[in-house]
Amino acid sequence: MPLFSALVPPDSVLDEVATALGTPEEGDFRWSARENWHVTLGFYGADDAAGRGEWLAGRLAGAEAIDLRLEKAATFPGLLWLSVLGTGLHELAEKAGAGSEGRPYVAHLTLARFPRDRPAAASAWEERLAGFTSETWTATEAVLMSSEREQGSSRYRVIRSYALNHARA
Repeated sequence: MPLFSALVPPDSVLDEVATALGTPEEGDFRWSARENWHVTLGFYGADDAAGRGEWLAGRLAGAEAIDLRLEKAATFPGLLWLSVLGTGLHELAEKAGAGSEGRPYVAHLTLARFPRDRPAAASAWEERLAGFTSETWTATEAVLMSSEREQGSSRYRVIRSYALNHARA
């Protein structure tokens, strides 16, 4: 089962995203379930959960809590997402193993998948969400998650949590 580390926005931020999306029609889109919304820090693929959990605990020991917010939509080929901004996010992601995949880290919250050969499918959503900005929240916890396939979709499950230091100078 694939493993990854992530930050999970609070319910108030998820409510803002849900309100901005409304009730979108499926069409060309496979919308991510709200309970799966997260900001990936590092992706590890199929790995031993206990071993990866200990590795991550060592890497995140002493890591600081960070303030984040979600903003306008953008796309990767076949993926509609919201931007995630926050001072220290890139550094936290590097501690959690971002960049080990051989591509630059781009913080995002996945909203939907669509056919790669239909990039125009997402343009209306990018325009609709261009002015979106969530409230700012403080991420005080990172999690190790697993991705499990269930009836054609993925279900994410928290395996372990890691407190981020909330004390600031």
